[in-house]
Amino acid sequence: MKNILEAPFMVEMIRTVTNMYAHTWDERNGGNVSLMLDEGDVNAYLDLNAVIRTIPTGFSAPELEGKIFLVTGTGKYFKNVQYAPEVNLGIVRLKDQGRQADLLWGYTDGGQFTSEFPAHMMSHVARLKVDPLNRVVMHCHPANLLAMTYVHTLDEREFTRTLWQMCTECIVVFPEGVNVLPWMLCGTNEIGEATAKKMETARLVVWSQHGIYGAGKDLDETFGLIETAEKAAEIYMKIAHLPRINTITDEQLHLMEGRFGVKGREGYLN
Repeated sequence: MKNILEAPFMVEMIRTVTNMYAHTWDERNGGNVSLMLDEGDVNAYLDLNAVIRTIPTGFSAPELEGKIFLVTGTGKYFKNVQYAPEVNLGIVRLKDQGRQADLLWGYTDGGQFTSEFPAHMMSHVARLKVDPLNRVVMHCHPANLLAMTYVHTLDEREFTRTLWQMCTECIVVFPEGVNVLPWMLCGTNEIGEATAKKMETARLVVWSQHGIYGAGKDLDETFGLIETAEKAAEIYMKIAHLPRINTITDEQLHLMEGRFGVKGREGYLN
């Protein structure tokens, strides 16, 4: 078997979570990432018949039966992943209609996947129905997006429009906009179900006073989505208390749609 620490998916996961910590999005053990792997990509690195142990998931996801995921661990610090990936990450394969997960690699200290695992899997199910190429769900705590939920209306249209107006590229990067949930208790199936519902219409879901969920085809796309929204929120927080003399108009946003071949969410532009 090849060294799994040299697998492209492993190298990119380690780089990504390290970068997320460096961006201050994942303080302490905050945040989590799940990456769906193709069985063919894992075969060269692991014996898929060698199950280390089985972990109950606490939910049901028959759509993900047999799917394999590389997932950050519960209570783990992203800053430590690059130094001990086998402790802080794990590879699991879902079975029994998603109610059980076979551990194939990792969590060598006896740990398990993030407590947000049900929310991740529910979001994977939702996004795969919209985009069969979706592979990533990413949760983190970007400070400016959190701050924005304290001072801005949580109306999704208005929240999205504000972000689009802060940075020219936003409507190109997330033309479907940003969905928003009110504060909910984290780590529950209820917030997972609510997030998955929101994921049906957008790849970004803000958890008010908590963080954001992003989804995408790969780690780069998902990181970039969150990065762009957070940059726009940072600009908003710097100017929210000031009189706005200039802005990006709806007419200009329509010009961006035409130039880059995107379409802003229906009803969000005048």
